[in-house]
Amino acid sequence: MDIAIVGTGYVGLTTGACIATLGHVVTCIDIDKAKIAGLEQGKLPLYETGLDELVTSERRSGRLRFTADLAAGVRGAGIVFVSVGTPPDLRGDVDLSYVRKAADDIAPHLSKGAVLVLKSTVPAGTARQIKRQISALGRNNPVASNPEFLREGSAVADFFNPDRIVVGADEPAAARSLASLYAPFEKHGVPVVVTSTVDAELAKYASNAFLALKIGFINEVADLCEQTGADVASVAACVGHDKRIGSAFLAPGPGFGGSCFPKDTRAFIATGRRFGANQTLVESLIRSNELRKRKLAGRILDHLARGSVVAVLGTAFKAGTDDMREAAALTIVPLLQQQGVKVKAHDPQCRTVGAKMLPAVSWHDDPYAAVADADAVVVLTEWPDYRTLDWRRIAASMRGRTLFDYRNLLEASAVAAHGLRYIGLGRPVSQPPAAAKNGSASTAGDWHDIAAAPY
Repeated sequence: MDIAIVGTGYVGLTTGACIATLGHVVTCIDIDKAKIAGLEQGKLPLYETGLDELVTSERRSGRLRFTADLAAGVRGAGIVFVSVGTPPDLRGDVDLSYVRKAADDIAPHLSKGAVLVLKSTVPAGTARQIKRQISALGRNNPVASNPEFLREGSAVADFFNPDRIVVGADEPAAARSLASLYAPFEKHGVPVVVTSTVDAELAKYASNAFLALKIGFINEVADLCEQTGADVASVAACVGHDKRIGSAFLAPGPGFGGSCFPKDTRAFIATGRRFGANQTLVESLIRSNELRKRKLAGRILDHLARGSVVAVLGTAFKAGTDDMREAAALTIVPLLQQQGVKVKAHDPQCRTVGAKMLPAVSWHDDPYAAVADADAVVVLTEWPDYRTLDWRRIAASMRGRTLFDYRNLLEASAVAAHGLRYIGLGRPVSQPPAAAKNGSASTAGDWHDIAAAPY
């Protein structure tokens, strides 16, 4: 089957490359001619684990193509995916202008019987709106919803190992077409859930909202563990063994970020308000998620003197991606800088993006250069590379003695053995041996207004 995908962002490009491996000819379309030219030369506009290799392989096979000519790309395709941006508007709802414009542009070129599929994350009822929109243009093609459940950093693996595939179709022809596309997955036992377009659209938002709630919950449990002397890792393991709950998303951190959870939870709230069914749990979650970042900045400041130097390891919102949208670093770093703290940073993928988003930071290609002469080190992203750093070398090069591990990535006792005070989340503080030199002067109490400040 010939497949067209309009939009070559994170979702569109990943989906296109992965579908091509199933034996289909996939044409990825984008109005950005420079982006298309780069893709034709093998230059990806983003970093995603394993995607570069996959795109290169499928492009060489001839199954994956790129074009800025929408008419040529759509013509003859049996399925046309819309994978354009759905940014938030000023009210936190979804701006559907790109989706509507794509539908207008695609409609005249749809082949008879071709299915227009919304892969973009959209509010409940959008597919039916788009159906009416293209019908007004004289096109009777079915419109379906096929939400993606890809995690940034592991999107390729998630595509090939899904928990389920959701097909939202109000017309049998659309259901049959998408069922045929995903038949190889169903043969291997993956549930293909065929439902209405509204159900599929709402399921996407509900799924992300629930996962975000798990993150917010375990972060609050971590705070309680710190006060009671418990270890959140053990508590989470006990909770996660319950099959009704599961262990995923039960790791404390500096709050969720990225392109999905913040935007989707706000859109979920906006949808609830629009239909008179307020989502109060999620509303509270968004407030607590932002407050958490401020509180963690305050913890760092409590251990520093003014004019100190902090080294931040990891600025991406999570490992495996160069995405810094709504990353904890974008809140924590400015708060440190506002109090006169100098910030040095390293991230294996984010230097180019980070230099634009955090221009007052001193960026380093080498983590050891970033930590040299620092009064404190903060691990903000769980990059595996940081697990294998030489902490003896780091301790020797630092001026201070404090390490904040805001991902619980490291072995606390091993870090402390090298003379560093280890402060994680939801676990006891590990102190260095008594012989280790004292760290920077503490100014505890000077910074508590950081957490209470409006956001």
